[in-house]
Amino acid sequence: MRIGILGLGRIGAFHTETLAGLDAVDSLVVADPFADAARAAAERFGAEVADSPEAVLAAGVDGVVIAAATDAHPGLILAAAEAGVPVFCEKPVARTMTEGVEVLKALAGRDVPVQIGYNRRFDAGFAAARAAVLGGELGPLHTVRSTTLDPAPPPAAYVAASGGIFRDCSVHDFDIIRWVTGREVSEVYAVGGNRGADFIRAAGDADTTGAILTLDDGTIAVVSNSRHNARGYDVRMEIHGFDDSIAVGLEDKLPLRSVEPGTTFPAGPPHDFFMDRFAAAYRFELTAFTEVVAGARTSPCTIEDALEAGWIAEACTLSLHEHRPVTIAEVRRG
Repeated sequence: MRIGILGLGRIGAFHTETLAGLDAVDSLVVADPFADAARAAAERFGAEVADSPEAVLAAGVDGVVIAAATDAHPGLILAAAEAGVPVFCEKPVARTMTEGVEVLKALAGRDVPVQIGYNRRFDAGFAAARAAVLGGELGPLHTVRSTTLDPAPPPAAYVAASGGIFRDCSVHDFDIIRWVTGREVSEVYAVGGNRGADFIRAAGDADTTGAILTLDDGTIAVVSNSRHNARGYDVRMEIHGFDDSIAVGLEDKLPLRSVEPGTTFPAGPPHDFFMDRFAAAYRFELTAFTEVVAGARTSPCTIEDALEAGWIAEACTLSLHEHRPVTIAEVRRG
């Protein structure tokens, strides 16, 4: 099949490399506002260059991958849908939830599949955890712990435009908690602090946060995030039920140092970047998109899924600023 790529920054170039290596993909058409980025991708991966998103959509593509700046996501999703081209779009759907809801409304009644990029759904460990939970191996759940710790903060300009750590980082934890447990979040309570980079505080954001999520069946989920984890990129989940407990991410590249005498785990070099930790997941994610394009499966992460994670992020942001519990119903009304 023929796939278009819109946006060739860090993640766009990574997706282009991944797509170029998939057996299902015969040719690529790329576009980026920076012509040099498009030319570099074309030379490296044998892609064709188009001078605009419209030109990509008119180039006979079977599907399109959107890795452009967040502000461009709504317009590009709708343009692809108007052209009848299946869409893969990196999260978020839009910069604000209001815009995201408008995109969903605009797509109502259209038969064009849209997949949003939440790559943890395609990680082998998280997939195994979901299977164990939904298969009843753990019994009823009582506690879930989800962690995302970055090795260092992103650039100041990125932080200022990110919408905050809950919308940018924690949202991956929120999505994967929903997906693994099969439950919805009903209420949150969030806290945060700033003990690192001054530019994060200046942006009105926190560099380290914690959130307690109450799921709709009473399960408690604890989410921990930080921009400062010098040992590496740490993504883990624990799921505790009345019959058993399991964990995702407890492997030799776990960026954690044990001080128990005689313990040699973890023994490998720590994960230091999200593309390292989730390289295989990204490949499976885009393989799934080619199956969506081929009509062999429905979207494995819909706009509705992405908006649900977004509402949790909105509730946590409000909770942090107002120092109180916030229900998801409250932010939906807002």
